[in-house]
Amino acid sequence: MVTGVTGYMASWIVKMLLEDGVNVNATVRDPSNGQKVEHLTRIASTSAGKLKLFKADLLDVDSFDEPMQGCELVVHTASPFFMATPKNPEEELLRPAKEGTRCVLEAAKRTPTVKRVVFTSSVAAICGDLADLELVPGKVFTEKQWNVTSSAEHLPYAYSKTIAEKEAWTVAKEQDKWDLLTINPGWILGPSVSKRKDSFSINAMIQFGDGTFKNGAPDIGAHPVADVRDVASAHIKAGFTPKASGRHIVSSGEATLLELANILRRHFGDAYPFPRKQVSKSLMLKFGFTRKYVSRNSGRRVRYDNSYSKADLGMSYIPIEQTVIEHFQQILDDGLLDNTAKERQE
Repeated sequence: MVTGVTGYMASWIVKMLLEDGVNVNATVRDPSNGQKVEHLTRIASTSAGKLKLFKADLLDVDSFDEPMQGCELVVHTASPFFMATPKNPEEELLRPAKEGTRCVLEAAKRTPTVKRVVFTSSVAAICGDLADLELVPGKVFTEKQWNVTSSAEHLPYAYSKTIAEKEAWTVAKEQDKWDLLTINPGWILGPSVSKRKDSFSINAMIQFGDGTFKNGAPDIGAHPVADVRDVASAHIKAGFTPKASGRHIVSSGEATLLELANILRRHFGDAYPFPRKQVSKSLMLKFGFTRKYVSRNSGRRVRYDNSYSKADLGMSYIPIEQTVIEHFQQILDDGLLDNTAKERQE
């Protein structure tokens, strides 16, 4: 069973599983919404594996029992996410993240066939601000670290990922029928299997080409980047590698927004208004960043050690340059950039 299957990354997990001949029970909020599930049913129609769609909600305590029946592996990717900071982080983000995690994993406790749960976490559960690197021995983040500086008031999304993963480990320790593995990816980029634009990663890539950053890219520091295909593969390897265990940082390296823009310019030339500089810290406030965030992230670089994912899951990583180029090309091929430009003009 895979939760949240219409999501950007989860769609890749379903695609890979189906093409490998694995039967997938997939949960979505509304299976009848053809626009959101069409790409999955299309993939299933030409794949060896079978796809069944089930209606489920993170805060409905009974909604995951039926789709989980008969499943040995549960891949839980569904999580609340907002493009901007929600007005009420506690009710809109934090409570659903924690309670939703327990809801799915409690269903796993009730399902005798489940042998393993793979949980989508994030490097945000390891590090909040880039300045947190100063708290880490050796100045390199590993799976041993936890985000201790985010809160409901400061970086609530990072805080939600932290409390959700901690809740997952808490539930896992309450039983002994299945084991828990977590995938902690960096900023996920790479080509999408659908034409949806309601993803932070896809929207950010569109903004590189539509002029949003033409006067300069926000200096949010150098963050870890992960190819969406690598992240999906990591989930599957975690599910089917018997001796695998624990948390797994999934990242191919770190990059700033300007460095990503420079990659795009080298490949696509000047056909699009890719930024050529970083905006000043004062101008970053106009992008919606708080002074605290700017002071603790701008101009900083972090390092994440991905060696455990290589050793435990056998991961190898797609280079950042390939990820970014193929992501932008997919956006062009699907007409997402042109359509967005037209929408903004209207």
